[in-house]
Amino acid sequence: MPTVASVNVGIPRTVEWHGRSVTSAIWKQPVTGPVAVAGVNLDGDDQADRRVHGGEHKAVYAYASEDYAWWAGVLGEELAPGTFGENLTLAGVDTAELVVGETWQAGTATLRVTEPRLPCFKLGMRMGDAAFVDRFGAARRSGSYFAVAHAGAVAAGDAFRRLDTPADRLTIAEVVAAYEDGAPDGLRRLAEHPLVSPSWRSHARRALDRRSAGR
Repeated sequence: MPTVASVNVGIPRTVEWHGRSVTSAIWKQPVTGPVAVAGVNLDGDDQADRRVHGGEHKAVYAYASEDYAWWAGVLGEELAPGTFGENLTLAGVDTAELVVGETWQAGTATLRVTEPRLPCFKLGMRMGDAAFVDRFGAARRSGSYFAVAHAGAVAAGDAFRRLDTPADRLTIAEVVAAYEDGAPDGLRRLAEHPLVSPSWRSHARRALDRRSAGR
């Protein structure tokens, strides 16, 4: 059965990166016991720049322990839960196959799948390697964001249980493919799908407009 392997939270800190001070909350640490999940956050967690991180559609970020195992093979070292800045490290879940709009129960909270994670330079900062952002994107192991459908609490060891899946199945992998490949059919599907977040629909429309204009 899919489970929550770790719950991870963190608050913003300021570090020096390539000659400038950068504030980020990408450093997440595993915590024990139930953690409240409500609104746009987990208790004890925060984001440094709400313009691009957090918010309704990015309230909870999840990454799979199976993907961590894959990265361990690629990098030649084990990575601790929370390394990629996720709030929930999941076991037994293929996050690429999560369906946009699908709901899952984590502890007593209900979460709704929203969109993949697009890494910014802060992931490279966290890994101590600016080029890692491109490696992460190329691997297409993005993890998934969730909105909080119903507030509750979640703890390591809780079951992670699917509650409902929309009939019009659009997976996280398909969203990533539309973004990375830029195929018109995939972009049109994103632009028109009612369960896709407004920011992703806007991105898809802009990409289609650029294609139409020959840019």
